Amino acid sequence: MNQLMTHTLAIRVYYEDTDLAGIVYYANYLKFIERARSEWVRKLGIDQTRLRADEGLVFAVRRVEADYLSPARFDDMLEVRTQLIALTGARIVLGQAVWRGARCLFDAKVTLIVLTDAGRAARIPKALRERLASSA
Repeated sequence: MNQLMTHTLAIRVYYEDTDLAGIVYYANYLKFIERARSEWVRKLGIDQTRLRADEGLVFAVRRVEADYLSPARFDDMLEVRTQLIALTGARIVLGQAVWRGARCLFDAKVTLIVLTDAGRAARIPKALRERLASSA
């Protein structure tokens, strides 16, 4: 993942994040990258609550391709890196990875879409697309 224009979020692994073996439970990586996406959008100046209230639009995950490369453990300090890969009129593709130091532990490609209040897919409004594109 290119370091230019990459958003990073630090996350500490808590006991509640681990499984019986003492490693991060696989589904929690999805929570980590969700938090990072929310912070990435916030850093771009996009208020998701206002987007829903004013325009009736929300972001939704359409697809996730994930590779679990190495385990994280209790009390590890992790870094979630988020980078825009592609942006079209109807979808957003992000690269997201979880790192511990110089080692990539989890790598994902996430495709997002925009949904209306009725649950239908919608085109990404031009102003929103431009704001997202500013991160590339």
